[in-house]
Order: sequence, then C-alpha cells, then structure tokens
Amino acid sequence: MHLTPGMKVGLFGGSFNPAHDGHAHVAETAMRRLGLDRVVWLVSPQNPLKSSHEMAPLEERMSSARDMARMVGPNMIVSDVETRMGTQWTVDTLRTLVARHPGVKFVWLMGSDNLAGFHRWRGWTDIMRLMPMAVIARPGSLMDSRSAPAAVRFGRARVPAEQAGLLPSLKAPAWTYIVAPLNPRSSSAIRTARKRSAEDG
Repeated sequence: MHLTPGMKVGLFGGSFNPAHDGHAHVAETAMRRLGLDRVVWLVSPQNPLKSSHEMAPLEERMSSARDMARMVGPNMIVSDVETRMGTQWTVDTLRTLVARHPGVKFVWLMGSDNLAGFHRWRGWTDIMRLMPMAVIARPGSLMDSRSAPAAVRFGRARVPAEQAGLLPSLKAPAWTYIVAPLNPRSSSAIRTARKRSAEDG
C-alpha cells in the first residue's frame, strides 16, 4: 500500500462477502465526488458484528473485491492489512494507518446502510474525530441513516454534499452525505440467491 504525503485516500472497509457492483458504486462515487487519489478496500478478516457462519474464506472475498475494484479503475487498492496487522476493530485499524502514513489525507467511506448502525461500532465517536467521513446513499436506508444517532450527534459537523470535494482537507469531525444514482445490489441478497440456486440444483 504505497501512499505518499498529500494524497487524498478513501478507506472503504467491509466483509465483501462477496463484493458486488454496489460496493463498486460506493467506491466510484466517493472517488469522483471527493476528488480522491486512491480508494483502499479494507477486506475485514471477520466483522465482529456479523456471524462467521456464512463468511467465505478471506482469499475468496479478496478475489471478489479485486474483481469489483478492477471495474472502477486503476486507483483502487484491495488490502488485507487488517489481517496482517492483527486488528479486530475498525478504530484500531484506522489509528494504525494514520500513524503509519503521516501527511496522507484519509477519509472513511461507508454506505448509508452502515450509518444506521454505526453507533454500535466500538469507538465510533473516536472514528468520527480521527478522520473525515463520507456516507454514500444506498437503497432502503435513506431515512434511517439520516436520523441515525451518529448523524444526529455530529449534525453540526456535516458538510453540504456540494462541498464534498473539500472533505479530505477538513479537520475531523467532518462528514458528508452523498446521494448518487442508487445501486440495489447487496451481499446478503447475493448469498441468499446462491444458497437457493445450490438447493435447487
């Protein structure tokens, strides 16, 4: 992960179980609207808030993330750095990356479906104060996410979407909510469809 001071870099974490074009949509929208130099897909070894029962092996999820990242363009980086660092919680991963890459302008990226439950993450207020955050609209979560505890608590730190390009250079807490053409794909729907197909076959 070769990052140099001054770069504007989006950090996009997830299980990617599997990665799909909805993830590509979030990454591409963030890249374009925030003027990012890179987007790093942080493939989690195991989301602490999700069951490991249906979790595909890490390399399989890495492969699907690479396939989707390739669709977006050459400035996408797919990384298993969380596994290599041994961090379990996002807040610890982000603190380590900030310490390792001084001068890089990081932005945390997430779909609006994650913002609705963001207040359940360990150290979520620390994440908000560690780096700016961009929330990309996802289907079925628009109203829930806008009234989410994190959105309410940090309401004064919200940056208008039309000023999203300023976000990487702003001091945290600062966040924005970006509405773009919605992509309905989801990992859970893909897993359900695969399971049904296997049962039918």
